[in-house]
Amino acid sequence: ETNALSILKEYLDKKVFRYSSDRNDPILEGTSRLSPYLASGIISPKRCILEALKINNFELDAGEKGIIKWIDEIVWREFYKNIMFSFPKVSRGQPFQDYTKKIKWRFDQEELNAWKQGKTGFPIIDSAMRQLASEGWMHNRLRMVAAMFFTKNMLHDWRLGEAFFMESLMDGDFSSNNGGWQWSSSTGTDAAPYFRIFNPITQSKNFDANGLFIKKHIPELQNLDKKEIHDPSEKMRDHLNYPNQILDLKQSRLRAVEAFNAAKN
Repeated sequence: ETNALSILKEYLDKKVFRYSSDRNDPILEGTSRLSPYLASGIISPKRCILEALKINNFELDAGEKGIIKWIDEIVWREFYKNIMFSFPKVSRGQPFQDYTKKIKWRFDQEELNAWKQGKTGFPIIDSAMRQLASEGWMHNRLRMVAAMFFTKNMLHDWRLGEAFFMESLMDGDFSSNNGGWQWSSSTGTDAAPYFRIFNPITQSKNFDANGLFIKKHIPELQNLDKKEIHDPSEKMRDHLNYPNQILDLKQSRLRAVEAFNAAKN
């Protein structure tokens, strides 16, 4: 608890003010990294919110943008706990959106292994999965990108990804993890529309523009420039022994939309 409070104090003294601008860039230490302490109950969301409010004149919707956004993200944790309590089915392996029970998920062991091992051929996905393997943690933006790739492009059952994250994350929190996976897979409450599918290459260019995060976790790509690192050429992949893409983004997107449309009808 002493360490958790020390991390909280240091974060609120400096970095929280840049949270709105820094939180989506995975190479920056723009988040508090308090999630393991929150997940294990060492520190409470209430304590975090109270300490943040103290330096924002107890304002929830005015004042420092970074503080407001940080509190907002903590509230999401509480939101998903409330969903779990109010709708017990989500803690029993059921989707919040009942119609999605009819989705015909695919299963491909080779694709599943490639995703787990960070060998999908999409650098931003692979770097995220390798961060998970090495740190037991993954940047939140990349959790969404990796989960949406898994459930939409790969069209694999969200419950498989949810379970793997819980096995791998040192900050694994059932309700937050379940809520995040159901949001990404468009099976949950307030979920992303099923036709909204992140393009991992676009996400990579937007949030890791210079490829610094990719280079940190995929050393075989560290000498590529920022133009090529997000989607290396086939020739460069062969030269660097980096895998080809396990799927076609356009075709897999259409496949996912069709699967959701079929479940709705």
